[in-house]
Amino acid sequence: MAVIESVPNVSEGRRPEVVEALAAAVRGVSGVRLLDYSSDASHNRSVFTMAGDAAPLKDAILALFEAATTHIDLRSHSGEHPRLGAVDVVPFIPIEGASMGDCVALAKDTAAAVAARFTVPVYLYEEASTNPARRNLEDIRRGEFEGLAAKMQMPGWAPDFGPSSPHPSAGASVIGARMPLIAYNINLATDRLDVAKKIAAAVRHSSGGFRFVKAMGIPLADRGIVQVSMNLTDYEKTPVFRVFEAVKREAERYGVQILESEIIGLVPSAALTATAAHFLQLERFTSDQILETKLR
Repeated sequence: MAVIESVPNVSEGRRPEVVEALAAAVRGVSGVRLLDYSSDASHNRSVFTMAGDAAPLKDAILALFEAATTHIDLRSHSGEHPRLGAVDVVPFIPIEGASMGDCVALAKDTAAAVAARFTVPVYLYEEASTNPARRNLEDIRRGEFEGLAAKMQMPGWAPDFGPSSPHPSAGASVIGARMPLIAYNINLATDRLDVAKKIAAAVRHSSGGFRFVKAMGIPLADRGIVQVSMNLTDYEKTPVFRVFEAVKREAERYGVQILESEIIGLVPSAALTATAAHFLQLERFTSDQILETKLR
């Protein structure tokens, strides 16, 4: 049996009863394991991590859409994180016994089923996209739900599947295939949003930073602080510790300290092992020295 991971991001993070209903929908599908889920009230967003073979994973995503379109109305939704849809983005990620081609095929099959069953327009992204202008998630999501109707009427922005106008309450969704990424946030001990935005611009690829970093600066109003919110799309080529050190140096330029950092969802152990080896200055350290690795 192949193992494919999916990490759908849903536009709800403030109503625990809704998040639990979404989790229950996934748990109700045989052949899929819900590995993790977490919510952020400031972002008003939840991230679910699940794994299974292609067919049950498709069923789990459809079950998630069923619950999300029932409980989420973007017309009354607000949060710091950009979003296009109730189920905002659904990536499929090859883990074991599955190729990127398998995940691309699954993304297209799932996108077609979502559009047909829920009349939600779907855009394909990353490896599933056949349009270079619509490969990057941030390009597709630019304008968000509020600007979606006008954007969909522009040349080049008809969806890959589904109607040519947004679903009234669920907007549109982005479905695709990609390699594993790490959702990594660094919270700063300040309420200066301008500092967080300048740091994000310094480290993200699109404005001259690290090749495999996507970043934005956002406020966490409920805590009176700001955050550099990031996706690390290749932790081997741009390690977590390299990003942490860069953000720390940039923050110090403005007299600001790092308060804490956080990982959203699951993370490959190799990413944390590399970070420990770097900061502890371990010499000739290998993963074979990890007790749990030896036991497995």
